[in-house]
Amino acid sequence: MRNGKRAEQILGYSLVAPALLLILAVAIWPVIQSFYYSLFDYRLNDPTKSSIHLNYSLDLEGYLQNYPFLKSSLTQEMAQANPDAKKALVDVEEKLKKIDQTIRADQEVAKRYDQVDEALNNFESPSDELKMVEIDEEAARQFQNNVREVIKTLSQMKEEGKLKQADKIVGLAQGLKGVVVEPNFIGWQHYKDSLGDTRTWKALWNTASFTIISVAIELVLGLGIALLINKTFFGRGLVRAAILVPWAIPTAVSALMWKFLYDGQNGIVAKYFEDIGIVHRMGDLLTTEVGAMFAVIFADVWKTTPYMALLLLAGLQTIPSSLYEAASIDGATKWQQFTKITLPLLKSSILVALLFRTLDAFRVFDLIYVLTGGGPANSTETISILAYKMMFSQTNFGEGSALAVIVFICVALISMIYIKLLGADLLSDGAKK
Repeated sequence: MRNGKRAEQILGYSLVAPALLLILAVAIWPVIQSFYYSLFDYRLNDPTKSSIHLNYSLDLEGYLQNYPFLKSSLTQEMAQANPDAKKALVDVEEKLKKIDQTIRADQEVAKRYDQVDEALNNFESPSDELKMVEIDEEAARQFQNNVREVIKTLSQMKEEGKLKQADKIVGLAQGLKGVVVEPNFIGWQHYKDSLGDTRTWKALWNTASFTIISVAIELVLGLGIALLINKTFFGRGLVRAAILVPWAIPTAVSALMWKFLYDGQNGIVAKYFEDIGIVHRMGDLLTTEVGAMFAVIFADVWKTTPYMALLLLAGLQTIPSSLYEAASIDGATKWQQFTKITLPLLKSSILVALLFRTLDAFRVFDLIYVLTGGGPANSTETISILAYKMMFSQTNFGEGSALAVIVFICVALISMIYIKLLGADLLSDGAKK
């Protein structure tokens, strides 16, 4: 008996395993990757941080594009310099030689040094794998200290007028500053910066406000529509199809349509809202903070209420009509039937509808991005839009990834809260059965 039960368990786990692996690959892996990127100062607009570096690295291409010319220029300067200037230039040359010797001390680095030098002499661009070499921290620190001393000495000589080719020499020396690439691992710094930034909290507040208000309105309207179209009447099929039209329109198209309707000069909806007193002026809908938030919520309610109604309608159709007939015979009113029969039996459908819509609303991006762009003054900027701006507009992949992880954590918490508060009894009833 036990062996048979164990075999069933193994079979069950083996059937579920492919689905779990698929979920891991599709859903969890991008989150893990985003979390990994969030631990680095990863910026595409900064050459030294455009990739992930766990160790100190040296850009041989940048080094060899400056060092040989700097050495040659110093030789020319020493031939014309007075004794004091020549002594200073000799000291600079010795430091540069020490830097070069430190780099070539490693045989592997020395080999690639020659390969990169040969490629540059042939006017070829070496690959990233060839030109970037790892060096230890001590060598990197020594390199940076010597470069700083060289730049300081040459800059001082430039100010004193002791150099014939001052701009050229100092410029070549300055070019050596960026050839050492430091590790860009910063740990939890992005999360500390994001959670300490008022813009992030404002984006979270905007997201929460949008989610709570829009989902609450959609639940009430969706339930009313679902109860209506669940009744039998002439043309019910046509009404159901017509109700789903707003939801079927692509979100970007819908947002662009509402942008024209909200236009402060020619928008029909803006004109109607002004006439009935909802807004003071037509332009207030997209140019004021309250007006813009009202505009995006109104557009979202118009578009996604049919989706909520569709989910609730599916739940209503599972309720046996015999329950209502029995309640009517017992003298129950319509309100009593609604509160005692419809709502309890519709609880699982409401949970699914609320969960899906809340998660979808919390991750809202395209509707607001097309309609307001997060403005005015970031008044409709959600956490997803902020993450997009950080990651793609500012090319700050590290901080953008941190915000994406924060979105994931918020979504996970919302899911757990819904299941805990609204689905605990459903799960317990299922377990009993």
